[in-house]
Amino acid sequence: MFAATAALLCALSTAVPAAPAPSGGSAVPWTAQPAAGGRPYVYLEGPPGTVLEDALSVTNRGDRPLTVRLAAKEGRTAAWIALASDRLTVPPRTRADIPFAVTVPTAAVPGDHSAALVATVAGRQSAVRVRLRISGPSLAALTVEDVRLDGERIHYALVNRGNTVLSPRLAVRAHGLTGQLLARPARPLPVTLPPGGRIELTEPWPDPPGLDSVDVSLRATAAGGARAEGTAEALYVSPGAAGAVGALGLGMAAGGAALWRVRRRGRHPYDDDTATVGAVR
Repeated sequence: MFAATAALLCALSTAVPAAPAPSGGSAVPWTAQPAAGGRPYVYLEGPPGTVLEDALSVTNRGDRPLTVRLAAKEGRTAAWIALASDRLTVPPRTRADIPFAVTVPTAAVPGDHSAALVATVAGRQSAVRVRLRISGPSLAALTVEDVRLDGERIHYALVNRGNTVLSPRLAVRAHGLTGQLLARPARPLPVTLPPGGRIELTEPWPDPPGLDSVDVSLRATAAGGARAEGTAEALYVSPGAAGAVGALGLGMAAGGAALWRVRRRGRHPYDDDTATVGAVR
């Protein structure tokens, strides 16, 4: 049924005229976007075990035919997508609507999933995002992992352990032997994490302590009640502080040597007398 409908829609869509081709340039102007226009991406929603349908539009604004290759990519969700055609020729000044179906497995995890429909023409690619929400219980879960300090940077990773898309916020705290060294309130991060997604980030720290034992805490939160914390410890010793510590150590060692010599000199007369007395005896 889907194949027959797809063939009919493809045949009808090629008769839809496109806008006149702009003047200038040797490349054939074309676009790929969700069918019906005005949508930034394809959004589909349904429970496990359903088949969801939509269409992709490829518009040829040039004055010669356009050969397009189509494929679903990015993640496991791409395997659920079946395109009516993976290769077609779009006549000049024509739009072609290519149907596709998303078969949601019965064992699919509820939550947000994503993929991309990629159109390729003569090496140039255009991707249309597909966002799929599988209905069912949602879980917002997040972890902060692999926290470490490296000079003027704090390295860490965020992992989405739930089944919803997360836009995390991050707060940073650092304490040393002398008290609080860093206190950054929670702020939005310029990242979006899909379910199962992992991203490695760094937090700048342009003025770390010169000599201190530091504990760093990173707290991440996101909508839906997702909360997580990651910590790390490090000993900061700047070159200047290392020199001072070294000088202090040498000074202490020199003082100890001087004291040892003084004590030795204090015992020498007694040792000599003892030796002389022994010789007399």
